[in-house]
Amino acid sequence: MQILLTILLMISIGAIIGGFTNYLAIKMLFRPYKTLYIGKWRVPFTPGLIPKRRDELAEQMGKMVVNHLLTPESIQRKFLNDNFQKEMTGVVQKELGNFLTSEKSPAQLLDSLGIQNIHEKTEKRLNELIEQKFESMLDTYRDRQLKLIIPEKMIEKVNEKIPEISKFILQKGIDYFSSFEGNMRIQKMADDFLKERSGVLGSMMQMFMGNINIADKIQPEIIKFLKNEGTADIITELLKNEWDKVLEWEAAKIEKQFNKEDILSFVKKSVSNIIKLETIFHAPISKLSEAYHAEIIDNMVPKSVELFGGWLTGRIDMLMERLRLQEIIREQVEAFSVERLEEMVLSIINSELKMITFLGALLGGIIGLFQGIIAIVL
Repeated sequence: MQILLTILLMISIGAIIGGFTNYLAIKMLFRPYKTLYIGKWRVPFTPGLIPKRRDELAEQMGKMVVNHLLTPESIQRKFLNDNFQKEMTGVVQKELGNFLTSEKSPAQLLDSLGIQNIHEKTEKRLNELIEQKFESMLDTYRDRQLKLIIPEKMIEKVNEKIPEISKFILQKGIDYFSSFEGNMRIQKMADDFLKERSGVLGSMMQMFMGNINIADKIQPEIIKFLKNEGTADIITELLKNEWDKVLEWEAAKIEKQFNKEDILSFVKKSVSNIIKLETIFHAPISKLSEAYHAEIIDNMVPKSVELFGGWLTGRIDMLMERLRLQEIIREQVEAFSVERLEEMVLSIINSELKMITFLGALLGGIIGLFQGIIAIVL
């Protein structure tokens, strides 16, 4: 009985010493947090190992993460992974879909970002750009003939359209002189003609015509003249000659013939009617994107995600270098309080540290067992 008690006592003492020693060693990794002094004498092993070497630990953690964990190759593999791209495509489609169905206008969104009166600012900038381009164009082409400025295809198109323009003018003339208004116009012109010739010639014409309406006699002849093919040829030839003369003009003549401000005003108004800035900035985004919603979500988003992933993959090295991840990790670790650092480490390996304590107790107990047996034998 005495032998058994001795062995059990030795096992217990060995287990307690082994377990406490390991527990104390684990605690000394972090504690004490600060250097302790007795007078001017520094207490050995203070502060703990990790507080004492925190700067070195932060440096080494930064290197470990950048060189072995968060490497350009690992990030590239992630971006090129099909499942990751599908996941990102889904996220972008969802977020962009919500944006495209928003009832807010672009002006409201920009206003929330501090960009106010965007419609007026854009219109002002556009008009300034038109003026600059107009001045630049005049400076470049002022001394050149229009036929050297206007594209050949456009000149050919106008030449092809001249016969049609001629027919159009004649048809409008026929329609006008065939109408009651045209008849009255002819009559007035005839009356004015006779009044201006109130002498012998006028009296003779009134005597021969009697009570006949002159307009009724002249109107069919005018219409007949306008319908004649020769008339069309004459008008076509006249238009072509005038067009050829215009082509001989120098661009500076356009500036003289037409008021510069009027030309600019016309151009600005035309551009404004085409672009419709007010509609673009003040209509709801859902209305603006309605016709293109499916195309954007179903086709453009997947392609954009794929292109962006490819672009980003090829520049991972540069981006990581610019981000300076190693410095960021080092600064973050250095900024942690020792208490916080201990909490983080223990939350990850707490169970393993407990096992180390138990293992120390087990080894201490085994050593105590052997010591008891040796003590009894000797």
